[in-house]
Amino acid sequence: MVAKNTIEGNMLIAQSGGPTAVINQSLVGAVLEAKKHKEIKNIYGALCGIQGILDENLINLKKESKTALDTVANTPSSALGSVRRKPTPADCAAIFQVLEKYNVRYFFYIGGNDSAETTHIINEEARKAKYQLRCFHICKTIDNDLRQNDHTPGFGSAGKFVAQAFMGDNLDNIALGGVKINVIMGRHAGFLTAAAALARQDEEDGPHLIYLPERPFAMGRFVKDVKAVHNKLGRCVIAVSEGIVDVRGIPIVTKAASSKEVDAHGNVQLSGTGALGDILAQEIKSKTKITRVRADTFGYLQRSFAGCVSETDAREAFGVGASAVREAISGNKDGSIAIKRKPGKKYAVEFKRVPLKSVAKETQHMPAKFINAAGNNVTQAFIDYAAPIVGKLPRIGKLKRVPVRKP
Repeated sequence: MVAKNTIEGNMLIAQSGGPTAVINQSLVGAVLEAKKHKEIKNIYGALCGIQGILDENLINLKKESKTALDTVANTPSSALGSVRRKPTPADCAAIFQVLEKYNVRYFFYIGGNDSAETTHIINEEARKAKYQLRCFHICKTIDNDLRQNDHTPGFGSAGKFVAQAFMGDNLDNIALGGVKINVIMGRHAGFLTAAAALARQDEEDGPHLIYLPERPFAMGRFVKDVKAVHNKLGRCVIAVSEGIVDVRGIPIVTKAASSKEVDAHGNVQLSGTGALGDILAQEIKSKTKITRVRADTFGYLQRSFAGCVSETDAREAFGVGASAVREAISGNKDGSIAIKRKPGKKYAVEFKRVPLKSVAKETQHMPAKFINAAGNNVTQAFIDYAAPIVGKLPRIGKLKRVPVRKP
């Protein structure tokens, strides 16, 4: 018998924004949970987010086998495709026509803060139109900057990729010396760049310097920092967020960008270019006597790298998807599912429904306690915070290099 506080109808789920290595875990978690509830008759997926709804480009997810869904869950990137589109009132009116046509009463949108804003807009417009709809946002972003969340699905796996990439790059730097700069995703929050610190297993391991968007970036101080490390070790590995800004808040990369492309939510494009790495490398070459200076931009590789998934991340991504469906079925009309860390020394989390408005649009930053006083590294507090989310990392072996006594 259907409970009084639930509604019968069909479910529609979609994915939005940048893909991650575990976003499909949330998709499958929601679909498998929905299959358990008789209130939900059919389960539809919209291809390419709300654009798929507007185009009536839907697929039947209830027909997918458990085997197929399990495989998709363990596959990176967005299985349903994605989009960056902010709905207008006219878009919402068109969306409701499609939802009514398919008797959709449960809507789930997987994504970051812009996706939460989209869900909030659709939810508010549905109320105005008096269209009965349960709207839920399922958290996701490698940037780890969603408000209300201790951390977000996607961050752990992207952080694992970054940490392991720096492990290898540090060994490369040991072999050949010089300065190596790696530019990491992070528009306003430096969590992902900070994850590079997890690569360090010995005192002299890189990254030796870490620069985050939460602290103003001064080129002169940067050059001094690099020279100091290089003078001590004969080498230097650097992690830099793509969103580092000067004292006026202007992104360093925009000073060299030929264009300032923005998306539907007004975000200036920072990724997809090696401009920032080139700027920093050239500054070191021109202001020091260091001859070997190299720069790489990790770019989109960080988001959906196959075979580099945090087990914690995958488990929690599945959990937030399933939790969203349970909340909707229980009678809650809307919300966003957030990950909350339980108090205590042992790592544990719980999933909580929070207001859509509290997650939408705005982001959060790295806490001050995670960044060192000089603004060029992270603290042990960050390592303690991030390590259980990223999970187990490879152990790096090094030779003792015991010299042979000359005969």
